Amino acid sequence: MLASLEGLDLRARKLVDGYLSGHHRSAGRGYSAEFAEHREYTPGDDLRYIDWKIYGRTDKVYLKQSEAETDLVCMLMVDASESMAYQSDPASLSKWEYAQCLAVAFAHLVLRGGDRVSLVTAGNETCRQLPASNRQGMRLQLIHSLEQTHCRGNTSIGDSLQELAGCLRQRSVVIVISDLLDQVERVLAGLKHLSYQRHEVMVLQLLDPAELDFPFERTAQFQGLESLGNLVAQPRGIRQAYLAAMENFLQKIRAGCRNEQVDYLLVRTDQSPVLALKQLLTRRP
Repeated sequence: MLASLEGLDLRARKLVDGYLSGHHRSAGRGYSAEFAEHREYTPGDDLRYIDWKIYGRTDKVYLKQSEAETDLVCMLMVDASESMAYQSDPASLSKWEYAQCLAVAFAHLVLRGGDRVSLVTAGNETCRQLPASNRQGMRLQLIHSLEQTHCRGNTSIGDSLQELAGCLRQRSVVIVISDLLDQVERVLAGLKHLSYQRHEVMVLQLLDPAELDFPFERTAQFQGLESLGNLVAQPRGIRQAYLAAMENFLQKIRAGCRNEQVDYLLVRTDQSPVLALKQLLTRRP
């Protein structure tokens, strides 16, 4: 799977801050090779950066400023709540296993570019976090952390997003991998908080094909996840209402992401993870 991603790259569209020199534009101004703008000279400025051509024409002293280049910091937030453990027959992976694959693939792309990656798992063990790093062995450490995490408990992904927004001190690319099964208002409030802080946010909403298509025919007991209890129901009698509620939920999520300029992709877990990644990354300018 990782080999098939060759040629793809992850780039930040917005300005990101960083501490190391890299190949991504910084929100800060510096004196690198690429010109950005002029500003008036003030006492104490380095005279090496005076634009003498402008001085010769106007008798005014201006400094040439350029855009500094910094590394990308990518924060992977992976939902590890109980609902992520769901898997129907058509899907070869559970939502959690699928999320693990995507997280490792993103980490591979980021680390391959020499940038730093961090991991937060949002579940009953919230928040297990790996500090941002690009050191050797980081990918294996991330894989080990995901393997040691188990889906359990009633978790609000919206609250976890708010918590994450309060913890991030550096503008970053935040990749959210979750089924987003929470109150829409909570989810969008968390995404809005991240967007307001000028993080670049990408959301991959993972849903099992059975959750989207509701293919059940016979009367069955549906097991509630995240402390919701069980329900005996006749699927044919509730299918239309269920599908309408699901579509309404997805429309609100899509509209909210669009309003906050958040990249959004709905991913079915019977779809190849490679295809999901290519759909997201190749459509980004």
